[in-house]
Amino acid sequence: MGVLDNWKKVTQMSRNVLFTTRTAILMALTLVIQMMGMPQYATGPLVNTMLYVASVFVGIWGGVAIGLITPVIAFWRGILPPPLGPMIPFIALGNAVLVIVYGLVVKRNKYVAIVAASVIKYLVLAAAVRFVVAVPPKIAQMMQVPQLMTALAGGAIAILLSEILIQRGLLKPLSEMRFRE
Repeated sequence: MGVLDNWKKVTQMSRNVLFTTRTAILMALTLVIQMMGMPQYATGPLVNTMLYVASVFVGIWGGVAIGLITPVIAFWRGILPPPLGPMIPFIALGNAVLVIVYGLVVKRNKYVAIVAASVIKYLVLAAAVRFVVAVPPKIAQMMQVPQLMTALAGGAIAILLSEILIQRGLLKPLSEMRFRE
């Protein structure tokens, strides 16, 4: 094994450590937001903000990991009322789709990425309550347009937050990190 092979292993290990650390920190911050007990109109946009921010700073898979756990915590915390228990997999899917679409489109246009990700998340949730999961009408209504609004608001906040963090040199997107000796 040559020096170049060792260097590649060290570089990959550094990326893995950075990815894991950042993902854990973003997950912890997201859980803090959920545990604060704020109303849904505050919690929803902030959780979506964290999903978008995760996509920027840890990539799609880190964001997906966070998005899969948040509905379980929301249910456990009481943010999602018991009638929404059957929606947990669809909320997780909606979060994953939001992160994936945003992560794939953001390099072309961050505003289009926010709108596309938000609309597709909305469509996943709206389709779930319309065609798959039987929930009371008031609950079904919560899973439709309000979800679109919280995703769009979260995207707007995430753009501002990400730009501030990057411009001030506080964080770089993981994809732009260069690992050296």
